[in-house]
Amino acid sequence: MDLLTLLLENKLEDSLHFPPTIKSSWLAEGVLQLLPQDLPQEKKTDTLIISVGIHGNETAPVEILIQILSQLAQGSLALRHNLLLIFGNLPAMRAGQRYLDHDLNRMFGGRHHNFPLGNESGRAIELESVVRQFFSEPAVMASTRHRHLDLHTAIRGSCHEQFALLPYQSRGYAADFLQWLEESDIDALVFHNSAGGTFSNFTSEHFNADSCTLEIGKARPFGQNDLARFSNIAAALQDLVAGLFSVKRNKMALKRYRVVDAIIKQHDNFKLNIPEDTKNFTELPEGFEIACQQNQTWKITSPANLILFPNARVAIGLRAGLLLAQLT
Repeated sequence: MDLLTLLLENKLEDSLHFPPTIKSSWLAEGVLQLLPQDLPQEKKTDTLIISVGIHGNETAPVEILIQILSQLAQGSLALRHNLLLIFGNLPAMRAGQRYLDHDLNRMFGGRHHNFPLGNESGRAIELESVVRQFFSEPAVMASTRHRHLDLHTAIRGSCHEQFALLPYQSRGYAADFLQWLEESDIDALVFHNSAGGTFSNFTSEHFNADSCTLEIGKARPFGQNDLARFSNIAAALQDLVAGLFSVKRNKMALKRYRVVDAIIKQHDNFKLNIPEDTKNFTELPEGFEIACQQNQTWKITSPANLILFPNARVAIGLRAGLLLAQLT
């Protein structure tokens, strides 16, 4: 039986075994801690978290992480760093849905208290707990560099198919992390202007991790992903796990953007004045009224003339889009 089927049937924990060079521990369902053993003393270990499936219908990252897990178990991929692998919202994965009750990626940093107890709020509590447990490991506490890559796919098409969103942080962004993102051959970086409830914001804010939400394509059901389209991301992740530096950028120069404003839906009469199939990073004309609701409108004002994640169907209180400015 393949590893993806075992994961979805909750049989992976009893079926997966690793070489003696890796110490494995399941911290919760779908959360696997892997620590390298017997590394040469001069080898410094970093700490790496890779999470997928925070939204259950975003399947390509799950399939990529399953491949990496298989390579580690077979011994064909070396482990050089403390590693936490997280398959996020398993009930939603099994149902083929983004979430069952509420959006899990709005609940971190204690924001789950603002939601009724359910599948996602309970999982947010559990994931926060296991991440804290992971960072209390002596080997992890001894490492100086922490990274967290939270892999997603987008609901809609995009002018940039692969891009990273970096959480707002008062400290600077690590140059070597930005360099890794550039070498991974993604198309764009987006820098947030305020803290949020995402998983990557949680690890950045609470553990000083170099974190990002990595959007690598469009959401499709299991079995319908062309994983060849994500070979750059898979290779870059394998490099990170193995402590290598082999990937090199082959695309045009990386574009950079910053978030200027968030469109927050607050009323039932909220309206987005753009077609539902508008792509991420679409440029809109100056003065265009992109959204309106009771006693509030949003108009395009330069330089914030690009839209990201437009979605009028979100629940009240959630983000219906981000307005971006391109950085030169």
